[in-house]
Amino acid sequence: MKKHQHFIINKPWGMISQFVNPAKRKKKLLGDLYDFPEGTMAIGRLDVPSEGLLLLTTDGKVSAEIRSHKYEKEYYVQVDGVITEEAIEKLKTGLEIGIKGEKYITKPGKSFSIEDPKFPLRSMKIRDERHGPTSWVSIVIREGKFRQVRKMTAAVGFPTLRLIRVRIGEIELGNLEIEGVKEVTNF
Repeated sequence: MKKHQHFIINKPWGMISQFVNPAKRKKKLLGDLYDFPEGTMAIGRLDVPSEGLLLLTTDGKVSAEIRSHKYEKEYYVQVDGVITEEAIEKLKTGLEIGIKGEKYITKPGKSFSIEDPKFPLRSMKIRDERHGPTSWVSIVIREGKFRQVRKMTAAVGFPTLRLIRVRIGEIELGNLEIEGVKEVTNF
């Protein structure tokens, strides 16, 4: 019986969380980072402008387990403006967003303001002080609808400028290098 392999990566901004480029866009793919074994799949994805923790595996059962509601996913989000306590409360309790043209109420989660986590600058500058203040918030959810976190911050009036997944369950991004790949024996 073939032994499954698992990987932890720090997906950089601008990379597609896939091994195949369906639209033939001029973007880097996961396979450009490392020679992954055949059958490796991303466990959940991050959109092209998102960064951070991405888990990969050759085991479909592990993928389904981690994508389930059993595991928290934590994101550090830089938003446009100084986020209010009222907005943070709405992020915690659930709010209406649109998913594929349908109204969807997000499940309750956790959210709180954080200090600037001082991540390395990304390859494309976000903006500078002339455009007004920004702030950071931690958002913890157990679901993962299409662009959910971005839609949540926009729904409370603070659009996302930068989104970095820092944790899935007990696995943390930690100090994994940008574009770093780490093979692990299990999650």
